[in-house]
Amino acid sequence: MEEIDLQKIFAAKLTDIEFDKLSKFIYTRYGIKMPPAKRIMLQSRLQKRLRALKIYTFKEYVDFVFSKDGQEEVVHMMDVVSTNKTDFYREATHFDYLTNEVLSKIYKENKFVKLWSAGCSSGQEVYTLAIVLSEFASKNPGFDFSIFGTDLSTIVLKKAFDAVYPEEAVSMIPIDIKRKYLMKSKDKSKKLVKVNANLRKKTKYQRLNFMDDHYAVNEKFDIIFCRNVLIYFDRETQEKVINKLCNNLKPGGYFFLGHSESITNIEAPLKQVKPTIYIRE
Repeated sequence: MEEIDLQKIFAAKLTDIEFDKLSKFIYTRYGIKMPPAKRIMLQSRLQKRLRALKIYTFKEYVDFVFSKDGQEEVVHMMDVVSTNKTDFYREATHFDYLTNEVLSKIYKENKFVKLWSAGCSSGQEVYTLAIVLSEFASKNPGFDFSIFGTDLSTIVLKKAFDAVYPEEAVSMIPIDIKRKYLMKSKDKSKKLVKVNANLRKKTKYQRLNFMDDHYAVNEKFDIIFCRNVLIYFDRETQEKVINKLCNNLKPGGYFFLGHSESITNIEAPLKQVKPTIYIRE
């Protein structure tokens, strides 16, 4: 078996020409902005792919990505390029509003709620939502729900599907909720937890590129969470993505953005009800 010369890989440099070619492709195909300041970051992340492919120069790697055999590698490349920062109960005021305002309103009209976590990363948002909705269901007879999670990265989607997390990742969850919905690993040395089967069966996952002309999603949702995703797009792309997502949001349905995001100066069928919370008109 051929040994990999790691020093040779770490010495490889992504030239301005190679970076320009990749950044234009990533922006055109996936809408993710890659300004020149991110060249070193991209170089560092792509070194993982050079190791996996036993390639020692970025020129050879770029040539491979754009070859007829490079389509599968494009998926792997985007797995390491895309940013996937997430936590349980991130931006907790959204979950409070969901419980206190949204679910009780929907419950009066419809006992089954469909929710889409668009840009779900490794699943922490999905399972936080599943916990919140399960707690609501325990107090409201007949209520049920499903959660659809999508992301560009196949790596994080697998993590979301597996639903296994380090114990420190769930440290902010109240102990009674942890006991109810999470299972500790039988191997005490691993310090891992797994989301229980009752929550997992409420979820499903699919790879989705926000830049696709049409989303292969055939459902209408009561609630869409698309948080901390639009910050990676320019305004034109943000507007297109929001409107495509709204095609799958029921009239009167709720749309949640991240706290650093806004739809100011964006044409979309949404009316603000709270900062970063909107209703489909």
